[in-house]
Amino acid sequence: MKNFLKDNWFKIVAILFLLGTLADNPYSYYQFLRWVILIVAGYSAYKAYSIKANSWAWIFGIVAVLFNPIIPFYFSRSTWQVIDIAVAIIFFVSLFKTKKLEKSN
Repeated sequence: MKNFLKDNWFKIVAILFLLGTLADNPYSYYQFLRWVILIVAGYSAYKAYSIKANSWAWIFGIVAVLFNPIIPFYFSRSTWQVIDIAVAIIFFVSLFKTKKLEKSN
């Protein structure tokens, strides 16, 4: 359990930030969220690529592009809420799926 938290704390933080979007937050929260998710997704893509989990690397790469704050995508609030929940689920599932892949390599 200790290693699990040590290795995945950044994904857990990202999940909490994504679930935080369900509340009514100031715009600065969403700007900060974009940076957090960009960094976590980018790092997760790198880690997935390094263990040859190419499908996860692509998924995290797409998430990073979607949340990038430099050239942002603009969707309605309701669309972003669906995306935020979907990405939180992706991060949650990856906590367990990529761990299995790391052990097999």
